Amino acid sequence: MKTAKIVQHKRPLEILNVPDPQPGPEDAVIKIEACGVCRSDWHAWQGDWAWIGLSPELPITPGHEFGGVIEEVGKEVKSFRPGDRVTVPFHSACGRCEYCKKGVPNLCENLQIYGLVSGLEGGYAEYVLVRNADFNLIRLPENVDSLTAAALGCRYMTGYHGIVRGHVKPGDWVAVHGTGGVGLSAIQVANALGAQVIAVDIDEQKLEIAKQEGAIAAVNARKENVVEAIKEITKGGAHVGLDALGIKDTVLNSVLSLRKGGRHVQVGLTTSEEGGFVSLPVDLITASEIEFVGSIGNPHPDYRGLLSLISSGRLNPKRLVEREIKLEEVNAVFENMSQYNTKGFNVITKF
Repeated sequence: MKTAKIVQHKRPLEILNVPDPQPGPEDAVIKIEACGVCRSDWHAWQGDWAWIGLSPELPITPGHEFGGVIEEVGKEVKSFRPGDRVTVPFHSACGRCEYCKKGVPNLCENLQIYGLVSGLEGGYAEYVLVRNADFNLIRLPENVDSLTAAALGCRYMTGYHGIVRGHVKPGDWVAVHGTGGVGLSAIQVANALGAQVIAVDIDEQKLEIAKQEGAIAAVNARKENVVEAIKEITKGGAHVGLDALGIKDTVLNSVLSLRKGGRHVQVGLTTSEEGGFVSLPVDLITASEIEFVGSIGNPHPDYRGLLSLISSGRLNPKRLVEREIKLEEVNAVFENMSQYNTKGFNVITKF
């Protein structure tokens, strides 16, 4: 099969032909129809995130946002058959640990991410192996295609879960810091729930897209004082702030622009500059009873609600697809990401 592999950090991915994956007894092989090019893949290409254990041995095939059709299943797989249309959460789980049994496999003790840990190849390929298929595969509704599945595969479902973790209610002011893939997803979801959304970014084009996805106000962090602007718009501060980027400025802007009793949701992972650590105004957090909440992925059981909203048309991840690309074009997308020039999802649909 054809695949694109990271062979060296910050060097172009190589297009190679490698043997097709073979399923073990509990596994499935998926024929990829669409795979998103995620900023997390870009971080792996950069060599970031070693401090949280995401430093795979190279070479490796990235890609953790994919949809497709089951090509083959292992003899012990009971719930799926060849021909079934499926997707997966980006976080592959064991299905047996305390967290999996509690219904939060995004916190699995043995969690692995496709293309971001050694030995678990990702979806920049014609086929991908899914381990523990009965637990990790998600069946797609008839009217949800593979392009939509790829669009929701990481950034969208992460934005969705972040809004859920923020306990967003109709009428709440929600400030979304960073209007890339996760941010736009969160804006679309918060808008569908009836929240009043403020988009924050430094790119006017991205802020315009955010307005199209439901933001009623936009703050350009390059031109305005973010905290002052949000407090003026909301007359006191946001109820929920969601950081979709993960740099110290966006973390602090989110926390500082909350009203008393507000909730900050941290979705974006930090860069090599922060190395996982950002100083916080602890006294303010204490005195104002602000909550700081982490959010990763989306638990497998919550896909039922997410896919129902998509199937009914209330949410539309595919609308955030900037363009469909060939496998050979991933290097150009990575270069655009380095310049923060992507404005939505780039999805591989041609192999």
